[in-house]
Amino acid sequence: MLSVGILICSPQVQARDYGQHGAIFPVIERDLLKQIQSRLIAMQKSGEMDRRNAELKSRTLAKVERPAPVAGLINARATRSWQFDPTIMLADDILDAKGKRIWARGARVNPLDSVRLRSDLLFLDGDDAGQLKWALAHQKKAKLILTKGAPLLLMRTQKRRFYFDQGGKLVRHFGIKALPARVRQNGRMLEISEIALLPDRRSAQ
Repeated sequence: MLSVGILICSPQVQARDYGQHGAIFPVIERDLLKQIQSRLIAMQKSGEMDRRNAELKSRTLAKVERPAPVAGLINARATRSWQFDPTIMLADDILDAKGKRIWARGARVNPLDSVRLRSDLLFLDGDDAGQLKWALAHQKKAKLILTKGAPLLLMRTQKRRFYFDQGGKLVRHFGIKALPARVRQNGRMLEISEIALLPDRRSAQ
Protein backbone atom coordinates (compact mmCIF):
# COMPACT_ATOMS: atom_id res chain seq x y z
CA MET A 1 0.00 0.00 0.00
CA LEU A 2 2.90 2.35 0.73
CA SER A 3 4.34 2.02 -2.74
CA VAL A 4 0.91 2.69 -4.25
CA GLY A 5 0.56 5.84 -2.14
CA ILE A 6 3.98 7.03 -3.26
CA LEU A 7 3.05 6.57 -6.88
CA ILE A 8 -0.23 8.41 -6.47
CA CYS A 9 1.29 11.36 -4.59
CA SER A 10 4.50 11.67 -6.54
CA PRO A 11 4.60 14.77 -8.79
CA GLN A 12 6.74 12.83 -11.27
CA VAL A 13 3.92 10.43 -12.14
CA GLN A 14 2.21 11.94 -15.18
CA ALA A 15 -0.36 10.70 -17.65
CA ARG A 16 0.95 10.27 -21.16
CA ASP A 17 -0.81 10.59 -24.52
CA TYR A 18 0.32 7.71 -26.67
CA GLY A 19 -1.42 9.08 -29.73
CA GLN A 20 -3.82 7.38 -32.15
CA HIS A 21 -3.14 3.93 -33.50
CA GLY A 22 -5.26 2.56 -36.36
CA ALA A 23 -8.40 3.92 -37.99
CA ILE A 24 -11.30 5.08 -35.89
CA PHE A 25 -14.86 4.86 -37.16
CA PRO A 26 -17.91 6.60 -35.72
CA VAL A 27 -20.49 4.36 -34.02
CA ILE A 28 -23.70 4.44 -36.01
CA GLU A 29 -26.77 2.80 -34.50
CA ARG A 30 -30.10 2.40 -36.30
CA ASP A 31 -33.42 1.60 -34.74
CA LEU A 32 -34.01 -1.97 -35.92
CA LEU A 33 -37.77 -1.83 -35.37
CA LYS A 34 -38.06 1.35 -37.44
CA GLN A 35 -36.00 -0.24 -40.17
CA ILE A 36 -38.26 -3.31 -40.23
CA GLN A 37 -41.37 -1.13 -40.18
CA SER A 38 -40.11 0.95 -43.08
CA ARG A 39 -39.35 -2.19 -45.06
CA LEU A 40 -42.81 -3.63 -44.40
CA ILE A 41 -44.52 -0.39 -45.44
CA ALA A 42 -42.50 -0.34 -48.65
CA MET A 43 -43.39 -4.00 -49.35
CA GLN A 44 -47.07 -3.29 -48.73
CA LYS A 45 -47.11 -0.27 -51.07
CA SER A 46 -45.30 -2.12 -53.85
CA GLY A 47 -47.52 -5.19 -53.59
CA GLU A 48 -44.53 -7.39 -52.74
CA MET A 49 -46.09 -8.47 -49.44
CA ASP A 50 -49.29 -9.65 -51.15
CA ARG A 51 -47.24 -11.58 -53.70
CA ARG A 52 -45.19 -13.28 -50.99
CA ASN A 53 -48.30 -14.17 -48.98
CA ALA A 54 -49.87 -15.66 -52.09
CA GLU A 55 -46.74 -17.69 -52.80
CA LEU A 56 -46.62 -18.96 -49.21
CA LYS A 57 -50.28 -19.95 -49.35
CA SER A 58 -49.76 -21.74 -52.64
CA ARG A 59 -46.73 -23.68 -51.34
CA THR A 60 -48.58 -24.63 -48.13
CA LEU A 61 -51.62 -25.89 -50.02
CA ALA A 62 -49.39 -27.84 -52.40
CA LYS A 63 -47.69 -29.61 -49.45
CA VAL A 64 -51.05 -30.43 -47.90
CA GLU A 65 -52.43 -31.79 -51.18
CA ARG A 66 -49.23 -33.73 -51.94
CA PRO A 67 -46.89 -34.24 -48.98
CA ALA A 68 -43.25 -35.10 -49.49
CA PRO A 69 -42.99 -38.79 -50.47
CA VAL A 70 -41.27 -41.30 -48.23
CA ALA A 71 -37.88 -42.10 -49.75
CA GLY A 72 -36.28 -45.51 -50.12
CA LEU A 73 -39.38 -47.67 -50.70
CA ILE A 74 -39.74 -50.01 -53.68
CA ASN A 75 -42.49 -52.18 -55.16
CA ALA A 76 -42.55 -55.60 -53.51
CA ARG A 77 -41.05 -58.26 -55.82
CA ALA A 78 -41.68 -61.15 -53.44
CA THR A 79 -44.16 -61.61 -50.63
CA ARG A 80 -42.59 -61.88 -47.19
CA SER A 81 -44.02 -61.74 -43.68
CA TRP A 82 -42.62 -61.42 -40.17
CA GLN A 83 -43.80 -60.99 -36.60
CA PHE A 84 -43.38 -57.66 -34.81
CA ASP A 85 -43.47 -57.42 -31.02
CA PRO A 86 -44.99 -54.03 -30.02
CA THR A 87 -43.87 -54.39 -26.39
CA ILE A 88 -42.19 -51.26 -25.04
CA MET A 89 -40.24 -50.44 -21.87
CA LEU A 90 -41.65 -47.46 -20.03
CA ALA A 91 -39.23 -44.58 -19.49
CA ASP A 92 -41.46 -42.99 -16.82
CA ASP A 93 -44.25 -43.95 -14.46
CA ILE A 94 -47.73 -43.97 -15.99
CA LEU A 95 -50.30 -42.29 -13.73
CA ASP A 96 -54.07 -42.13 -13.92
CA ALA A 97 -56.16 -38.95 -13.63
CA LYS A 98 -55.94 -39.08 -9.83
CA GLY A 99 -52.19 -39.47 -9.79
CA LYS A 100 -52.25 -43.17 -8.94
CA ARG A 101 -49.47 -45.14 -10.57
CA ILE A 102 -50.71 -47.64 -13.14
CA TRP A 103 -47.37 -48.73 -14.54
CA ALA A 104 -43.94 -48.25 -13.01
CA ARG A 105 -40.93 -46.94 -14.90
CA GLY A 106 -39.00 -49.80 -16.45
CA ALA A 107 -42.05 -52.04 -16.84
CA ARG A 108 -42.52 -53.86 -20.17
CA VAL A 109 -45.96 -53.20 -21.64
CA ASN A 110 -47.63 -54.65 -24.70
CA PRO A 111 -50.31 -52.21 -25.93
CA LEU A 112 -52.23 -55.07 -27.56
CA ASP A 113 -53.05 -56.42 -24.10
CA SER A 114 -55.28 -53.37 -23.57
CA VAL A 115 -56.24 -52.14 -27.04
CA ARG A 116 -56.79 -54.25 -30.11
CA LEU A 117 -55.84 -53.13 -33.59
CA ARG A 118 -59.33 -52.42 -34.93
CA SER A 119 -58.40 -52.73 -38.58
CA ASP A 120 -55.46 -53.67 -40.73
CA LEU A 121 -53.00 -50.97 -41.70
CA LEU A 122 -52.19 -50.93 -45.39
CA PHE A 123 -49.24 -48.92 -46.69
CA LEU A 124 -49.19 -48.11 -50.39
CA ASP A 125 -47.94 -45.79 -53.09
CA GLY A 126 -50.94 -43.63 -53.96
CA ASP A 127 -49.51 -42.88 -57.39
CA ASP A 128 -49.35 -46.59 -58.28
CA ALA A 129 -52.64 -47.42 -60.00
CA GLY A 130 -52.20 -51.14 -59.41
CA GLN A 131 -51.60 -50.77 -55.68
CA LEU A 132 -54.52 -48.40 -55.36
CA LYS A 133 -56.89 -50.68 -57.29
CA TRP A 134 -55.87 -53.70 -55.21
CA ALA A 135 -56.21 -51.80 -51.93
CA LEU A 136 -59.68 -50.50 -52.73
CA ALA A 137 -60.89 -53.87 -53.97
CA HIS A 138 -59.37 -56.22 -51.37
CA GLN A 139 -58.89 -54.14 -48.24
CA LYS A 140 -62.19 -52.32 -47.75
CA LYS A 141 -61.94 -52.25 -43.97
CA ALA A 142 -58.24 -51.42 -43.75
CA LYS A 143 -56.79 -48.03 -42.97
CA LEU A 144 -55.11 -46.88 -46.15
CA ILE A 145 -51.84 -45.10 -45.44
CA LEU A 146 -50.01 -43.45 -48.31
CA THR A 147 -46.27 -43.08 -48.54
CA LYS A 148 -46.61 -41.13 -51.79
CA GLY A 149 -49.44 -39.41 -53.59
CA ALA A 150 -52.30 -36.99 -53.00
CA PRO A 151 -54.43 -38.12 -50.03
CA LEU A 152 -56.99 -35.30 -50.22
CA LEU A 153 -57.60 -35.84 -53.93
CA LEU A 154 -58.09 -39.57 -53.35
CA MET A 155 -60.53 -38.86 -50.53
CA ARG A 156 -62.55 -36.64 -52.84
CA THR A 157 -62.57 -39.13 -55.71
CA GLN A 158 -62.82 -42.43 -53.79
CA LYS A 159 -65.15 -41.22 -51.03
CA ARG A 160 -63.14 -42.83 -48.24
CA ARG A 161 -60.45 -41.74 -45.80
CA PHE A 162 -56.77 -41.86 -46.65
CA TYR A 163 -53.85 -41.21 -44.31
CA PHE A 164 -50.24 -40.26 -45.01
CA ASP A 165 -47.10 -41.52 -43.27
CA GLN A 166 -45.42 -38.14 -42.76
CA GLY A 167 -41.65 -38.51 -42.79
CA GLY A 168 -41.93 -42.30 -43.03
CA LYS A 169 -42.03 -42.75 -39.26
CA LEU A 170 -44.38 -45.74 -39.36
CA VAL A 171 -42.66 -47.69 -42.15
CA ARG A 172 -39.33 -47.23 -40.41
CA HIS A 173 -40.84 -48.32 -37.07
CA PHE A 174 -42.21 -51.51 -38.62
CA GLY A 175 -39.16 -52.14 -40.82
CA ILE A 176 -41.12 -51.95 -44.07
CA LYS A 177 -38.93 -51.72 -47.19
CA ALA A 178 -41.36 -52.54 -50.02
CA LEU A 179 -44.98 -51.78 -50.96
CA PRO A 180 -47.76 -52.53 -50.62
CA ALA A 181 -47.41 -53.65 -47.04
CA ARG A 182 -49.96 -54.78 -44.50
CA VAL A 183 -49.92 -54.71 -40.70
CA ARG A 184 -52.46 -56.85 -38.87
CA GLN A 185 -52.83 -58.17 -35.33
CA ASN A 186 -51.93 -61.76 -34.59
CA GLY A 187 -52.58 -62.36 -30.89
CA ARG A 188 -50.06 -60.35 -28.88
CA MET A 189 -47.95 -59.73 -31.98
CA LEU A 190 -48.30 -57.79 -35.20
CA GLU A 191 -47.92 -59.63 -38.47
CA ILE A 192 -46.29 -57.48 -41.12
CA SER A 193 -46.36 -58.47 -44.78
CA GLU A 194 -44.82 -56.96 -47.87
CA ILE A 195 -47.06 -58.18 -50.68
CA ALA A 196 -45.98 -58.78 -54.26
CA LEU A 197 -48.91 -58.02 -56.52
CA LEU A 198 -49.34 -60.20 -59.59
CA PRO A 199 -49.26 -58.01 -62.71
CA ASP A 200 -52.16 -59.85 -64.35
CA ARG A 201 -54.73 -59.73 -61.58
CA ARG A 202 -53.20 -57.52 -58.87
CA SER A 203 -54.23 -59.88 -56.08
CA ALA A 204 -52.39 -61.15 -53.05
CA GLN A 205 -52.54 -63.53 -50.18
